[in-house]
Amino acid sequence: MTTLFDHPDHSLYSNGMTFLRQPMVQNITDINADVVVLGLPFDMATSGRPGARLGPDAIRRASVHLAWEETKYPWTFKLFERLKLADAGDFTYPVGDAEYFTAKLEQAAAGILSQGKAILGLGGDHFVTLPLLRAHAKRFGKMALVHFDAHTDTYSNGSRYDHGTMFYHAPIEGLIDVDHSIQIGIRTDFDQSKHEFAVIDAMAANDLSAQTIAEQIKARVGDLPVYITFDIDCLDPAFAPGTGTPVCGGLTSDKVLKILRALKGINMIGMDVVEVSPSYDQSELTAIAAATIASELLHLWTYKNKY
Repeated sequence: MTTLFDHPDHSLYSNGMTFLRQPMVQNITDINADVVVLGLPFDMATSGRPGARLGPDAIRRASVHLAWEETKYPWTFKLFERLKLADAGDFTYPVGDAEYFTAKLEQAAAGILSQGKAILGLGGDHFVTLPLLRAHAKRFGKMALVHFDAHTDTYSNGSRYDHGTMFYHAPIEGLIDVDHSIQIGIRTDFDQSKHEFAVIDAMAANDLSAQTIAEQIKARVGDLPVYITFDIDCLDPAFAPGTGTPVCGGLTSDKVLKILRALKGINMIGMDVVEVSPSYDQSELTAIAAATIASELLHLWTYKNKY
């Protein structure tokens, strides 16, 4: 049996709470589910405040507040009448070994995808998206990236393991097609003269309607396989204070949810929600926002694949 708990430190971050109270699985080579939740308790690539390794647990606990609503308003179908979801728990690794984490996460994710399953990743810092993209590219080829964030994460001067460099490396490795990728909510400096991603910065996003933003995203990605990555600091700190690198002037949770719902029909093949750091989270605001966004992503995937 292949599990995510092979390393002896399995008890360090693992927990008994599952996302939306769905079944826990440990044998990842034989999963009876359409989508598998992976907790990714990793924050060694963080440049700001640490603590995102505890994000998966916080998101799962917050998701309990959402589990009672069988039909999530304003969606018109009961999610678990159409979707089989399983939670594989937290991916574990030797403490401090970023190389092991990166290689083994790619391997485990590729194994799940090879079974025809999709993955919902719960971070962890944003670096976790890079090994997930590597695994998805093996199955789907070059993808379009829809990236919600305050930062572009395209910085070239970071270290090998850095949560600000993933989308510098991903195009070089041929994982994503920048000509069909887009970033929403950006409000920190980047080299615009060399930036190939389309950008709807936070100032524009706050002025545009959610429908207009969704139309621009759809036009950009076309019919390519789409991976959606959501850094919780895309939201303004008023809505998500519990994150490592908060930046004022972000989007509201209402605007983000409307954008995601308006993306119905895109060829979505993978998703993650990252950078929840619960030690800075007042009243679980950030964790609840992250759990809600993750639930919306599941509805979006289900609408395309099961509706």
